[in-house]
Order: sequence, then C-alpha cells, then structure tokens
Amino acid sequence: MMVAVRSADRMPPTTAVKVLGAGTAACVADLVTFPLDTAKVRLQIQGESKSSGSLRYKGVFGTISTMVRTEGARSLYSGLVAGLQRQMSFASVRIGLYDSMKQVYTRGSDNAGIGARLLAGCTTGGLAVAVAQPTDVVKVRFQAKVRLPGGGAAAQRYSGTFDAYRTIAREEGVRGLWKGCLPNITRNAIVNCSELVTYDLIKELILKRKLMTDNMPCHFTAAFAAGFCTTIVASPVDVVKTRFMNSAPGRYRGATNCAITMLMKEGPQAFYKGFVPSFLRLGSWNIVMFVSYEQIKRGMMKAHQSWQSPV
Repeated sequence: MMVAVRSADRMPPTTAVKVLGAGTAACVADLVTFPLDTAKVRLQIQGESKSSGSLRYKGVFGTISTMVRTEGARSLYSGLVAGLQRQMSFASVRIGLYDSMKQVYTRGSDNAGIGARLLAGCTTGGLAVAVAQPTDVVKVRFQAKVRLPGGGAAAQRYSGTFDAYRTIAREEGVRGLWKGCLPNITRNAIVNCSELVTYDLIKELILKRKLMTDNMPCHFTAAFAAGFCTTIVASPVDVVKTRFMNSAPGRYRGATNCAITMLMKEGPQAFYKGFVPSFLRLGSWNIVMFVSYEQIKRGMMKAHQSWQSPV
C-alpha cells in the first residue's frame, strides 16, 4: 500500500483509486468483523450502571453468546448501516489520503522519514473524524443498545439509522452528533499513527530485505503487526471515547471527566476493558482491510489500464 513499489506492468494507483479503494476495503472489513466490534462496545460500557455488581458479559465469545441467546443474532449487527456509512467516509480520508499527505510533508520526496509518516497519520486521522463523527456516534448508540425480546419499548431508542441522526440533533442539538469528537480525534490520531505507520514500516522492511514479495503473505504479516500495536496504544482512549459517546446528556462534563470518573470508580484496569475483543477485532479488521485494499487497488488500476488501452 504505502511503499512505492514499481514494476514494468504495474502503474502506481492514483489518489482517487486509493480513496475509493480504502472506503470499499474498510466496508468489507466491517462486514466481516462487526460482531467483534459490537462485543467490544458492550464490554467497554459494562460498569457504567450502578447495578454492575454482577457482570452481564464475560469475555468476547461469552458476550457474543449472551447477545445471541437473549437478543437474537441480529443484535450483533446493530448499527451496521451507520458503521458502513462511517467507513465509507472515514477510511476514505484517513487511509486513502495518507500517501498524499505524506507527500505534502516530504515536499514530494518518496523517502519519507518516521516524522513525516507520523504527521501524515495524525493529519488524516483528525480530518476523517471531522467528516465522519456523526456516523460514529450513531453506530456506538446502536451497538450499546440492548434489544429486548419482542422489541420492548425500552429497547426502541431509535427506529432506524436516519431516525437516530434526527433524534440526536433534535434532543441534544447538532453538537450531539459530534459528541466525543475531541477524544475521537485523539484516538484516531493515535490509531492512524500506530496502524498506518506500523503497516508502512513493516511492509517496507519486508520488501527491502526481500523476505517476501509484494503479495498477500506480506500484506497479512504487516497488517497483523499493525493491529496488535494499535490495540495496545489505542485501547484506553477507545474505552473513554465509547463511554462518553454513549452517555446520557450531563453524565460527564467532558472526556477528561469521563476518564477520571472511570479511574476513581473502576480503577486503571477499566481502560483496558474489552482488550481481547479489541485485539481480535483490530487484528482481523486490519488483515481483511489491508489485504482487500491492496487487491482492490490493483484490480481498479488493471481495469483503468485496460479501459485506456483496449486490446
């Protein structure tokens, strides 16, 4: 993806191809890993209520099992529409524009240092949040919602994705759609730096040392490493972001207050709640996304070349 590898029969992808390919690949990855993301959200918000003496969810697979048993299999994909909307707008910017932003910071040079890569990751991560934050708020609200058997009233917070956008804007103001924007910018600057820069560097190292060719095994290895590093670095910010975005109006004065409240009431281990599903999700998401992204880019460029030079 990031490393400029040229061959006689392979044109480098254009920015438009990268943007569209990143959004599409992220949607594919979300479709595959969404149940893990929903389980992660449920585990992260566990402990918010005062009656949290007995834990409802225990472990990622226990959470998935409990949800299927008590709410039905569809509950694992609650918020999927908003999730796909988010990825199409979010990943297109943060991943698709990464190489272009790297070029800006290196003034057109192909030899990007670690500083330029980190700056590029922070910039596209923050920009993507500004564009896609409302979709993330709605996605988290749906994932956190407990479905009652038979669709009881307590479960019907919103009737659908677009109703959620309208209801949040009406009840909490337009600012409600950007709730948690600051912690989300912080999280995604961290995620983008660890995810994209790790993938970039490891892929470059593998290719330079000729350990693998620029194909699926290389992409798989770099993506797995990127997912692991990202989970370790981003989990605390991710938990705070999820808690704050899902909270009722006035529960926390801000993201910092949310973090302090968690620390005082639940201890430091609260910041790594849902770590296993976070890693399972981020690791698998990175693998599916990056492998899909590389293949989609190549397929789109081959189609573009054949369209320009029909045989």
